[in-house]
Amino acid sequence: MSGIDSAYAWRRLAASVALSTVGGIGMWCLAVALPTVQADLGVSRADISFAYTMNMLGFFAGGVAAGRLVDRRGIVFTSILSALGLSLGFTLATTTSSLVLFATAQILIGFSAAATFAPLVADISHWFVKRRGVAVAIAASGNYIAGAIWPPIVGLIIRDHGWRFAYGAAAACCLLTMIPLALALKRRPPDHEESQIASVARRSQAALGLSPNALQALLAVAGVACCVAMSMPQVHIVAYCADLGYGVARGAEMLSLMLGFGIVSRVGSGWIADRVGGVTTLLLGSTLQCVALVVYLMADGLTSLYLASALFGLFQGGIVPSYAIIVREYFPPREAATRVGLAVSSTIVGMALGGWMGGVLFDMTGSYRAAFINGIAWNVLNAAIAWWLLTRQNRLAATT
Repeated sequence: MSGIDSAYAWRRLAASVALSTVGGIGMWCLAVALPTVQADLGVSRADISFAYTMNMLGFFAGGVAAGRLVDRRGIVFTSILSALGLSLGFTLATTTSSLVLFATAQILIGFSAAATFAPLVADISHWFVKRRGVAVAIAASGNYIAGAIWPPIVGLIIRDHGWRFAYGAAAACCLLTMIPLALALKRRPPDHEESQIASVARRSQAALGLSPNALQALLAVAGVACCVAMSMPQVHIVAYCADLGYGVARGAEMLSLMLGFGIVSRVGSGWIADRVGGVTTLLLGSTLQCVALVVYLMADGLTSLYLASALFGLFQGGIVPSYAIIVREYFPPREAATRVGLAVSSTIVGMALGGWMGGVLFDMTGSYRAAFINGIAWNVLNAAIAWWLLTRQNRLAATT
């Protein structure tokens, strides 16, 4: 059987995770290469952070475009384009010694990598009902699996062969592995009882007392806020460790540890969301992420930084999948890829903004303390939005 909640659905989920894991190198490669590329190009920390911001802005634009493309042409066509774009972007990056051209290549890399995140999450949500929260969380974990395995691999390649060789290897890997994985997703999503599910979505929106676009806008603001906070450790932990004298390799290990624990958090958040819903799961993850950022603010020893990285990964991994779950709870299936793309891509804007802000605050103050405080402030905004949505839903439900 190839329908909802079938054995095929779980096999498709495995293929989606593998595709997301390979494509995720487009998001994590520069985080490891950051100090090496900075030195090679002879630019400031803020300048190279700007290149990372371009990667994230490309990811944002790609997430929106790929979501719409999936709704129209399907996941296979979109994923093949992603493989070609990633290979081209990594190849172009190896050929330049200009920050402007390097940043331009990062736009293409980010744009192409986006198709291996939100669109795959939206696609797999069509194949599950009883375990949708868990399935969505597992699909979203591909990005974190990439973050767990690629940083140490890329770090070793850079150490032994340089960042240009590492980017060339990434280009070949994407081209050779992603297209076969994309072809494994050829079956069309099963038919839903569209009218019935759309009616459920409308009732859910009424429970919040918000129009669809108002809810989408709130999710976008929440996504930006949570990921400005999230970006501080994820983007700058390698450079932070290098500045403290612990070396790039230690920072790459911490990033890998962080994202490895993030996988546990993402799967666990899916289990929680199946029981309490997406908004409550978002509030829980946001609160715990804020706690982890406070721990980072107090940590500068090697052991304490490893501990803070593990806690951060364990606490924050469920935040981004919560947006996809909320979308599937409040919007009809025919809009899934577009709506999930918009919601999840807003988190990428937060990563882009936060990554750049971290570099600027470092250049201004000579340390990352102000950057961590900035992240905590944005985190509070995210938690406030989640709390407002939850209390509004509960209050309106009590009066009906």
